[in-house]
Amino acid sequence: MTSAANNFRMDYVEFPATDIGATKAFYAGVFGWQFTDYGPDYTSFFDGRLAGGFTTEWRPARGALVVFYASDLEGTEARIKAAGGKIVKPIFSFPGGRRFHFTDPNGNELAVWSE
Repeated sequence: MTSAANNFRMDYVEFPATDIGATKAFYAGVFGWQFTDYGPDYTSFFDGRLAGGFTTEWRPARGALVVFYASDLEGTEARIKAAGGKIVKPIFSFPGGRRFHFTDPNGNELAVWSE
């Protein structure tokens, strides 16, 4: 990634994890992500557009909020619940759409939005 067109684009994101296996099962089950393991304490993911990783080197804490888009908000909420995620802010309206917040098996808070 040396092209000037890629300058300053988000390239990789890392999340803390407490359980790599549960993390992989959750994100693969809900979003269909693919994983590559780099030892027992790190796994890299690819969602089709963005790559990142999960590490047990640090503990989950509230930081930047990562927001996913979903065409079926209620269906995605159901998939998250079925995979063991916890809804921490039920679906609410905001200017431009609706969204909800959830925590993954590690306690990381993320959100999903739709029109």
